[in-house]
Amino acid sequence: QVQLLESGGGSVPAGGSLRLSCAASGFIYSNYLMAWFRQVPGKEREGVAASHSDGRTFYAESVKGRFGVSIDSADNTLYLQMNSLKPADTAMYYCAAREGYYSDLRWWTRVGEYNSWGQGTQVTVSS
Repeated sequence: QVQLLESGGGSVPAGGSLRLSCAASGFIYSNYLMAWFRQVPGKEREGVAASHSDGRTFYAESVKGRFGVSIDSADNTLYLQMNSLKPADTAMYYCAAREGYYSDLRWWTRVGEYNSWGQGTQVTVSS
């Protein structure tokens, strides 16, 4: 069973930066997709960014140009570098994972496609 542990959340002023980490353990296969989602109370969980172990990356339009996602395959850790943060980025950020190779990853934002989730880390951006 894959286990995910997020870290790196916190409180920053608008325009600041944070780096989130998600340490994964228990992968059986060498191919996997890892993603960051975020959720605010009363709203659906939304995909922020994703990275496949083969190097492909994906971003939500709202974070393109500000956030960078990467995987360190040596220790199966997913990172999210968040720059130029806005109050609208305030949310609980969750790490998700699914093993396997997929040529088409247009479904990466679908919550139900992932079978492993972390507990979340809070990001708060003040105006």
